[in-house]
Amino acid sequence: MRHRSLLILTTVITTGALTLTACGSRDGGSKDNSGGKKTVVVIGVDAPLTGSLSALGQGIKNSVDLAAKTANKNNEVPGIEFKVEALDDQAVPASGQANATKLVGNKDVLGVVGPLNSGVAQQMQGVFASAKLAQVSPANTAPALSQGDNWGKGEFKRPFDTYFRTAATDTVQGKFAANYLFKDAGKKKVFVVDDKQTYGAGLAAIFSDEFKKLGGEIVGTDHVTVKETDFSATADKVKSSGADSVYFGGQYPEGGLLADQIKKTGAAVPLMGGDGINDPAFISASAEANEGDLATSIGYPVEKLDTAKKFIEDYKAEGYKDPYAAYGGYSYDAGWAVIQAVKAVVAANSGKLPDDARAKVVEALGKVAFDGVTGKVAFDQYGDTTNKQLTVYKVEGGKWVDVKSDTFNQ
Repeated sequence: MRHRSLLILTTVITTGALTLTACGSRDGGSKDNSGGKKTVVVIGVDAPLTGSLSALGQGIKNSVDLAAKTANKNNEVPGIEFKVEALDDQAVPASGQANATKLVGNKDVLGVVGPLNSGVAQQMQGVFASAKLAQVSPANTAPALSQGDNWGKGEFKRPFDTYFRTAATDTVQGKFAANYLFKDAGKKKVFVVDDKQTYGAGLAAIFSDEFKKLGGEIVGTDHVTVKETDFSATADKVKSSGADSVYFGGQYPEGGLLADQIKKTGAAVPLMGGDGINDPAFISASAEANEGDLATSIGYPVEKLDTAKKFIEDYKAEGYKDPYAAYGGYSYDAGWAVIQAVKAVVAANSGKLPDDARAKVVEALGKVAFDGVTGKVAFDQYGDTTNKQLTVYKVEGGKWVDVKSDTFNQ
């Protein structure tokens, strides 16, 4: 899902160097079993905690919080107490960059979960890398974040070794969507719309390339602007194009309104999108019935995974005001990956954090492997998840219902 460069990076490099020398001397946490004070390790969280995407952001924050509480309760890392510092980026890249600088400046932060948006991540990666601070996103899907700008040409180069993610990339998701729409849904003429953002435009492009390779026709394209509400001109283009379906690259606030306005023209065609529209708010944004609209999402439905039962129970028991939403399971696994990396680093250093703890956590993350909420959790040479499971959802009876789950490695 998705420039104050020179001054910020200079500051971060200096701050990062100071932070690394201080990592081994922190305490002030609760007492361990022997009566001594535990060392505090902070897991940072960056997500849109307010604004139109807050339903997703709050689920990310709460799920990481649950991972930290579970680790503390089980004494997962002896001598270590985990805490969470969550910052709001409002889905704005500049805010994400400022948050990254703030998290780098906190010497207790040894890993960060987030952000939601790929465009925000682009502005954060360099800040974290300069301080050797690990970042694990539960939701970013833009391929360039891990495989470099020339990934589309078959040239793969990891830009930052501090970046990891538990979400599958758009390379997988876009192709999966195209295959379902063409082969399973039987649609041959699609009108493609995107919101001009990193996530939306990238996903739409990958979908379009695959759809054409399969023999489908792109009968028209258009763009919408984030936070606008009148998409009637685009809706009219869809109707006059003769499309039998629409693919939308973007998020649910615009996607829901676009679907509504297309249906109001009398065009009885389904709208399909990625994980950015797979939220109840997509349905509620439309005054018209959304029956038949489609969305892909990373992984299998959490509610149907045996591995997620305890997560769901524990989340409910904590009484969080907001649901874990689309990325809750992946956020918990991202947080738990950081915890396991810290555990490995502490174990390798006689039960204490080393002075270069941040760099050691980054190294340990690349070797992490465990059975998580969403299944097997591990990372490849690019920091991408090795879990390529995806699901197609359809709106039926006013709610999202999973209709096909599969592993897609094409």
